[in-house]
Amino acid sequence: MQFQLQYLEFKRQVMFLSTEFIILSSEKHLKYHKIEGRPSGQPSSLLQIYNIFSPKANYVKTAGGLTNLLPYFVGIISGKFLFNRESCKNSRLKTLLIHLFCIFATILTKTQNISMKTNYALAAMGVLLPATGVIHAQNKPAPKGGERPNVILLVADDLGYGDLSCYGARRVSTPCVDSLASAGLRFTDAHACASTSTPSRYSLLTGEYPFRKKGTDVAAGNAGMIISPSQYTVADAFKQAGYATGAIGKWHLGLGSKTAQQDWNGQLDEDLSDIGFDYHYIMAATADRVPCVFIENGRVANHDPSAPIEVSYRQNFAGEPTGRDNPELLTKLRHSHGHNQSIVNGIGRIGYMKGGGKALWRDEDIADSIASHAIEFIEHNAEKPFFLYLCTNDVHVPRYPHERFRGKNPMGLRGEAIMQFDWTVRQVTDALRRLGLSENTLIIITSDNGPVLDDGYQDQAIELAGSHRPGGPFRGGKYSSFEAGSVVPFIVHWPARVKAGSVSKALVSQIDNTATLAALAGVTLPEGAARDSRNHLDTWTGKSKKPREFALSMAAGHNVTIRTDRWKYIPPRKGEAVTSWGPVIETGNSLDPQLYDMKRAEDERKNVAKENAKTVDKLQKILNEVCGNR
Repeated sequence: MQFQLQYLEFKRQVMFLSTEFIILSSEKHLKYHKIEGRPSGQPSSLLQIYNIFSPKANYVKTAGGLTNLLPYFVGIISGKFLFNRESCKNSRLKTLLIHLFCIFATILTKTQNISMKTNYALAAMGVLLPATGVIHAQNKPAPKGGERPNVILLVADDLGYGDLSCYGARRVSTPCVDSLASAGLRFTDAHACASTSTPSRYSLLTGEYPFRKKGTDVAAGNAGMIISPSQYTVADAFKQAGYATGAIGKWHLGLGSKTAQQDWNGQLDEDLSDIGFDYHYIMAATADRVPCVFIENGRVANHDPSAPIEVSYRQNFAGEPTGRDNPELLTKLRHSHGHNQSIVNGIGRIGYMKGGGKALWRDEDIADSIASHAIEFIEHNAEKPFFLYLCTNDVHVPRYPHERFRGKNPMGLRGEAIMQFDWTVRQVTDALRRLGLSENTLIIITSDNGPVLDDGYQDQAIELAGSHRPGGPFRGGKYSSFEAGSVVPFIVHWPARVKAGSVSKALVSQIDNTATLAALAGVTLPEGAARDSRNHLDTWTGKSKKPREFALSMAAGHNVTIRTDRWKYIPPRKGEAVTSWGPVIETGNSLDPQLYDMKRAEDERKNVAKENAKTVDKLQKILNEVCGNR
């Protein structure tokens, strides 16, 4: 730290001495650069020396050609000897040597084309260039065996197993996610606890199966808190361990103590601060549900007093247009089924809303808002360990990504939304890299449930999909009991502890999130907390290939299925075989028990229940024991 401060002081002196030039340099190249005002921040691999006293001097004087750059190259050679890692301890001696080398280089390379001050600054520029790498290395955590990492749990919305190029997608590219997968551990048999978002997210945060809690169906935007303040969450575990905790993005687990009684113009009486989060900036539900505003620490962000907010899921407010009655106002997306109530930003929603004014979001900017607040949270807590629950909205309807992604993918809006998700991941990882936090930050990338194409809007997701299979090789999708409803991407990236380029076929479940991350944080779960969650840290970090004994998942119709390393069992259930209310998805409902050998066929086409009656009985017994009388 002492050396860093002296380095910065020396850099300040150089900037003071330099009154005749401005230069931008990197280890790979040196180029002359005209500055339109003061330059913005650059990556740490770049070093800027700019003239703060003489703004008219915008160019390096180049008369004399490369001769003028001799002090710069002499400086680089000197710096290579001065700034090796082993010799960075004696800071005062080093600072003195820097000045002596710069003076020597100035005298040795003096030409009549440039002044002594400029010559000295060029030499200093060369000396300082190797120093930037040393300083950056000093800022970068050097994880030790027991050092606690930062943790980012990054949950995409409705992102299918086959929607990422590292999982086989060919019609859309996700280079940032792919790079994390190639530098970490990618799982091929990971499961969400439900094929819809509210119950899935409930289990992810509490370590309790959704069928144990009443009200975990897909929540309305004005639902009360589904996770009660008395429940122990993964955020509580990290807070107990001394971490800063934050939740940013989609929430969809209710707000306030009572349904439909929230004060959207004041402070909510219950919010995420009651379940372990120090900070939150969230969407109350989903982008297709009102209220269409962000909530920051229990209050509507950017609240507009001139447009007080009212929300109802029962009836419309007098004089307010709807997608059903005023289709001419649907200027951006039209509904295919449902989503024909209040209109916000030219898009019909579920539910009725009045007011909002300046607080209303613009769908095109949702990803930017989520990314910027995530980066601010990371920057604010860079000096201590943090846990960030980061949930993107991109792939969930209504899909209406930022203009910079338009026309960039042959699958239209859904393909562009996947690209936008990858962009969000890039913003976060770039921030970690800039702050020197990449090495000891654990990033988990997953999804809340399987994919769906037509989920209520005419966005041509079906028509433009082509050969793309959002569920990968699996059958079904969101809402379904079949595998594509619950099998999700699951990537673990932690350079300090996880071997790069790893792929695991081990069966894992998001139900273990709470116990596993609590163990990572060094916290013992209280009695009765996270009752269904187990510590599988060794499997999640690649130390073990041991699969979970079984994974349970609840479909939209509340049918609970079970997966083992080999078998998939769907118990008998009445109901329609294909959804009739909107999306065309196989539900998995059947009056016959269904057993599939997942080692032989991933697509669940051959029911082998009759040939394996003992296996069916065994799996049904497990379901009875875990689920009880529901």
